[in-house]
Amino acid sequence: MAHTAPRTAIRTRGRATRPRRTGRRHPLVATLMALPLAALLLLVFDGWETVATQASSVGVMLGR
Repeated sequence: MAHTAPRTAIRTRGRATRPRRTGRRHPLVATLMALPLAALLLLVFDGWETVATQASSVGVMLGR
């Protein structure tokens, strides 16, 4: 266990590191990511009313 950190440092030294992106995801990207799940819920459950109720509950939980 004690030798793990030095080996990791040696391995990462030669690589070009990408800076991490910070901030929020664009709303359009978030919508496009959520649409397949919404379509699945629409098919699996009763229909639009159930999906709308669940989406509303998630929105309230997130404070929107």
